[in-house]
Amino acid sequence: MSSAQHLLLKQLLTAATGPLARRRPRLATMRLAAEAAAVFQFVPWNVFLEDADVDGMPAEWLRPAQAPAQRVLLYLHGGGYVLGSLNTHRALVGALARSCQLNTLAINYRKAPEYPFPAALDDARLAYDWLLRQGYQPHDIMLAGDSAGGGLALALLLSLRDAGQPLPAAAIGLSPWTDLVLPTAMLRRVCHEESQILEALEIRGWGPLYAHQTALSHPLLSPVQGALHGLPPLLIQISDAEVLHDDVLAFCAKARQAGVPLTLQVFEGLVHWWHLFWRFVPEAQQALNQVGTFTQGVWAAQESARAVLQASGRRARQVPRGQSRRV
Repeated sequence: MSSAQHLLLKQLLTAATGPLARRRPRLATMRLAAEAAAVFQFVPWNVFLEDADVDGMPAEWLRPAQAPAQRVLLYLHGGGYVLGSLNTHRALVGALARSCQLNTLAINYRKAPEYPFPAALDDARLAYDWLLRQGYQPHDIMLAGDSAGGGLALALLLSLRDAGQPLPAAAIGLSPWTDLVLPTAMLRRVCHEESQILEALEIRGWGPLYAHQTALSHPLLSPVQGALHGLPPLLIQISDAEVLHDDVLAFCAKARQAGVPLTLQVFEGLVHWWHLFWRFVPEAQQALNQVGTFTQGVWAAQESARAVLQASGRRARQVPRGQSRRV
């Protein structure tokens, strides 16, 4: 059962968005409201904010105290490819950086409809390449994103893989948008929640704004439609009450079938974007803590594999030339 804090949040969101579901606001109004709400967001204690310029793209570092210098998290914010900014997600990214103990680079990628596909993907790839040029190794980089940003992170993996580029160590999707082809059945499933009706109606419109002249089923728009082999370890978090729940489960099933190491964590009864409210919703802090546990597990597995390789190399050097060791 959801916490009392989440139940209160849900009531507040329903009260705020219910009227909007009947009279849908303009995109400019929603952008302004999102930026206004960001005024109340603060970077967590012991996380330090630093402006960055990624080849002309606005970005910022969120650096937890004691975070290792050689590892980095690249964060792609959500907002349906049309909303959101560094401001709207700063507190969440800072909390995630602290949970993972990773220096985190957040970017302000271009938004539709002014900049349709593939602008956001090009910006995400630009940021990844920029990190490589700064000296970070692929195995020391992780990707993360929420909602559309989570889908963008998965699309970036597919793009890098298909281009033959080295992939990052892992990727994290917080309620990722994996399929822009949203079926009518999805609307019927959430029709009892006014806040979810607004969410469903809006994202059905936002997808085509981003896709523009590209089919919504294109794998770099809808990763669930693509071949998923060869991807690094993935962590996917979703709530069973979210609009995107069924699509995320379909993506996870397909990824596992393709041999991708995937951790799926399903939360009960939570609203979309519950991670944003980590300051007072305990389920959000729990989810971020589990992300931290996942990242530590990835690093531990790397260290273990490295130790095995080093041990194998030492044993090989101990065998005299021309002889073989009995196994």
